[in-house]
Amino acid sequence: MSFIHDDFLLTNDQAVCLYHQFARDEPILDFHNHLSPKEIAEDRRFSNLAEIWLEGDHYKWRALRANGIPEELVTGNGDSKEKYLAWAATIPHTLGNPLYHWTHLELKRGFGIDLLLSPDTAEEIWDCAKEKLAEPDFSARGMLERFQVKALCTTDDPAYPLSYHEEIAQSIPTCKVYPTFRPDQAWGIDRAQNFIEWVETLEQTSGKTIVNFDSFLQALAERLQKFHELGSRLSDHSFPYFFSHFPSEQEARQLFEQTLEGQNANREEKEQFGAFIMLYLCRWYSSNNWTMQVHLGPLRNNSSHLLKTFGPDAGTDSIGDWTQAEKMSAFLD
Repeated sequence: MSFIHDDFLLTNDQAVCLYHQFARDEPILDFHNHLSPKEIAEDRRFSNLAEIWLEGDHYKWRALRANGIPEELVTGNGDSKEKYLAWAATIPHTLGNPLYHWTHLELKRGFGIDLLLSPDTAEEIWDCAKEKLAEPDFSARGMLERFQVKALCTTDDPAYPLSYHEEIAQSIPTCKVYPTFRPDQAWGIDRAQNFIEWVETLEQTSGKTIVNFDSFLQALAERLQKFHELGSRLSDHSFPYFFSHFPSEQEARQLFEQTLEGQNANREEKEQFGAFIMLYLCRWYSSNNWTMQVHLGPLRNNSSHLLKTFGPDAGTDSIGDWTQAEKMSAFLD
């Protein structure tokens, strides 16, 4: 039997029934992903498996590093074929990891390739996939249609324009592509210079002159409204634990002003400011019937070297070990 088959991961009769009789032919409604609105708007065509698999998947980057692959073939300027061959050499070592399952599900159900990826099969799989990727229904939009994706929600920083979403809304009738409000930078006052640059970008995008705390909140509200007009009803947040020590408005205002003066906040001040901003946003969500998504517990950017070299989201995050329930209860109360 093939590794990927019709009953893959279906371990009892009830699972087989539920999947084949009810779930299999249902459309996809994807409420959280990191697909590129630019690639969807431009209907990008991918030339090879390295482009579609390895350009932005930090889970694969992490596995490649764990296998001793040099950074040039992970996030560096190495040849795309060599990067793919490095992944082919890595994937057998991921047996038992979801990466192994995902890779072979994509090969079988996406490309019709019923082979296990390894150095022995890498060339054959590369050539076969390259031929498939040249077909019309393997473009970014073609794949959305082929896999019956009826709606998807990308992850979007409010400081950046939504022009690609506006373009998609006018040009793709079969799949709704909505932005998701991800304002994690809005409480990054522990790195004052980065925060100031983000506020300047938010100012340009929102069209609001940000001169004080009130105008900062107004700019956030303006962006929320823009997301709402494009059909968004979802926000998305990531923090190690809920911020639950709420400052007064005057205290939050003072923290904002001292950050704009270039003063880095300490951890306690950042959490207080984050609590105020989150409470402000959550009241907006509630009054406009939005849903809030939360990623709790990540320990971000464990490698300071890779953070400095490549920036955030380079595949060096892990799970933290903070307690959650008490702070969550205090915030949601």
